[in-house]
Amino acid sequence: MLIDIFHDPVCPWCRIGKKHLFDALAQWQKETVNIRWHPFFLDNTIPYSGYEFRSFMQERKGIGLVQLQHLFDSTRRAGEIAGVKLNFDKIRLAVNTQLSHKLINLAPINRKNDIVEAIYKAYFEEGLNIGDIDILVALGTAYQIEPTELRLQLSDDTLDDAVVAESKFARLNGITSVPFFIINNKVNINGSCSVEIFLQALNRAAVMEI
Repeated sequence: MLIDIFHDPVCPWCRIGKKHLFDALAQWQKETVNIRWHPFFLDNTIPYSGYEFRSFMQERKGIGLVQLQHLFDSTRRAGEIAGVKLNFDKIRLAVNTQLSHKLINLAPINRKNDIVEAIYKAYFEEGLNIGDIDILVALGTAYQIEPTELRLQLSDDTLDDAVVAESKFARLNGITSVPFFIINNKVNINGSCSVEIFLQALNRAAVMEI
């Protein structure tokens, strides 16, 4: 079973969708599952130094501060129901996610899922700037990725081009929002659907293999 996941680490619904999928997989366990992570930029124009988070979100959503807080509260509650923390009070910066996507790309296959979760946690629980190379090197080092080589690779512009091209390719192929899941190149799920919906999709994709 192959699952392609298109996501952006600053998307709270991507974290919720990831949790729902992995909860479904923990129940399903019918065959080996391979997961491929794909970059999708919600806004790749943000500088690596970031923008002040609340001002950026107000402008992006076209809403006032009170409405924005209501949006954060409802999203946080959805995260709590799913079993993930979304601590918007700790987030100070709207950040560029290009380097974080590069880290996921560079991570060993058996560490990618862990690295993705570590990046989500760094942003949504600790409020860290995941566009900062020092923070990303520290995250990679915690999962036994050699720091000196990782820093060099994260600084390599060649991989930037590949990551940006993959995100553009996703949009050209009709993916306009994330999270977006493709199971076995047959069953698509758009959004952070429930565990039950993911289980149904996994079963449908398994039947279509036969």
